[in-house]
Formats: sequence, C-alpha cells, structure tokens
Amino acid sequence: MNRSEKKYPSILSTTILGVRYKRKAALGGDGQVTFGDMALKQKAVKVRKFYSEKGAVLSGFAGAAADALTLFEKFEGKLDEFNGNLKRSVVELAKEWRTDKYLRHLDALLALMDNRSSFILSGDGNVIEPDGPIIAIGSGGGYAQAAAMALMKSTKLNASEIVKKSLNIASEICIYTNDSITIMETE
Repeated sequence: MNRSEKKYPSILSTTILGVRYKRKAALGGDGQVTFGDMALKQKAVKVRKFYSEKGAVLSGFAGAAADALTLFEKFEGKLDEFNGNLKRSVVELAKEWRTDKYLRHLDALLALMDNRSSFILSGDGNVIEPDGPIIAIGSGGGYAQAAAMALMKSTKLNASEIVKKSLNIASEICIYTNDSITIMETE
C-alpha cells in the first residue's frame, strides 16, 4: 500500500471537545469505545494532561487507542525537547508522524491545547489551528462544538462546565458518544 492509498482515521466512535474561556482551558471526552456497531466499553479515558515549563497542555484523541498512546508519548518528548512550546512541539510531531516509516501507519487524530492555543493534528501532516477558542474532533464533535458556541454566548459557566454540558448534549444526539465524561483543565 503506497502513501496515497493509506486510510486515515475515521472520526467515528468518540467525541473530544476543548474550550478556552476566561483564561482557562478545559478538554473533555466521552468514554464509549465502539467496534463496528457494538459498544464495547463505556468508561474509557481519551484525554490526558501533560506538564511543561510553560504550564499544562491538554490532549485528546479519536481513533485507535494504542496508536494515540504512542503518539502521546512522542508528543510528551517533543514538549520536553522544545521547552513547553506547544506550537513547535505540534509541528515537529506532525513532521515525524508523517515521515517516520513506523509512525506514519498510526491511525489516530489528536486535539492538543493550552490556555493560549489549540491544534488538531493528523497523520497526513495536517496541523490545524482553529480560529476560535473551541476545538472538537470525533463523530460528535460538531454537535459538541455547536453546543459550546451557544453556551459561551449565553451563560456564565466556566470552561469545564461548558465542556461537560456540551458533551452531554452531544451524547443525546450522536450514537457513538456517551455521557461517561472525563474532563481535564489547566490550572
């Protein structure tokens, strides 16, 4: 299989949502793990927190769990190597993921953020920095993002509460998303 035939991660089977609001960031994910049309697990943790010299970095994944955990390990190394510079760490991980003969076969999509910026990273070399304060991936990402946008405009909730309410809304709409939610936040 050549590079152009590689199948990149399906965005089904999870919902990850991150919000930067009032100088804080929160990132959460649902706990459902599916295989085809079967729900195999209800309380998986798909979000992680890394610490650097510049503060906390939040991460979440959609796709193959083992692949994402490998990428998280690589990302943590990049974060250390570049003294907590999130943008540089993301770009360098994207380069390595795309060009390394083993890593380029990993099947995942990553959401990475801190209090100042957010990135979506994929194995085909895409590094996307969303324009606004919301980041979402996975099958329920669009639903959760829409809910977060509405909540940010109409409530006094903090970032973590916005993520929780938005993920709960997504779980009511998306069959690949459940309401067993894990949320990480920056200090």
